[in-house]
Amino acid sequence: MIRISSFTFIHNQAEAAAIPPGKKLINTLNAYSFVRAQKDPDFVAALRGGDALLPDGHGMIWGSRMVRMQDRPVERVAGWDLFVIEMEKLNATGGVCMFLGSSETVLEKIRARCASDYPNIRVETYSPPYKPVFSDEDNAAMVAAVNACNPDLLWIGMTAPKQEKWAWAHWKELDIHCHCGTIGAVFDFFAGTLQRAPVSWQKHGFEWLYRIIKEPRRMMPRTVTYPVFHFLVFKERFLRRIGR
Repeated sequence: MIRISSFTFIHNQAEAAAIPPGKKLINTLNAYSFVRAQKDPDFVAALRGGDALLPDGHGMIWGSRMVRMQDRPVERVAGWDLFVIEMEKLNATGGVCMFLGSSETVLEKIRARCASDYPNIRVETYSPPYKPVFSDEDNAAMVAAVNACNPDLLWIGMTAPKQEKWAWAHWKELDIHCHCGTIGAVFDFFAGTLQRAPVSWQKHGFEWLYRIIKEPRRMMPRTVTYPVFHFLVFKERFLRRIGR
């Protein structure tokens, strides 16, 4: 069993904003991904191998507190929070941002909104082919596109765990000097092709329900992982209490 206490999280948005400059891989972890990681050692390696891990979702906050894994409370830091922090920082100085993932339709909307919201950022995009597994040629083309861009900020959005595993597998090949965030649905949130839950829903921990309502076909299958997540948390809590 993979335990929540085996991961080290960023505590809050202030810590996320203070991640040192340089080539850094920043991932997020939510309840769904945590359950997926139980049977995916490559996913676990990618999450643990990154430079920073954000607790994305109230499930991870509740879980970390239940097992009393850290000396200070962990606050939720979503992929969207990281996106806003990093984009505002880059816009203040000017630079190049690359979006790797999603469809050309979504990427076009992202370019248009960036031109309005972050006018000092030059945006480059690359849409990889939609397939369960990339070929060697696909991977080489993606790495080459990133390296040719030489971005000051790199976002990867291919859904979990595909995006994390891809970034980690090709991390040494990526000749970049910047932060790289695996942020999945944030591509659609920013493009406007998917509406994020209202703040009140987020505040009370119901963003997952809002997404199910908006994307029932995609999100309903994920609901089976929620009771599994709760079971894993209670199991870890029990094991820690008996010293195992």
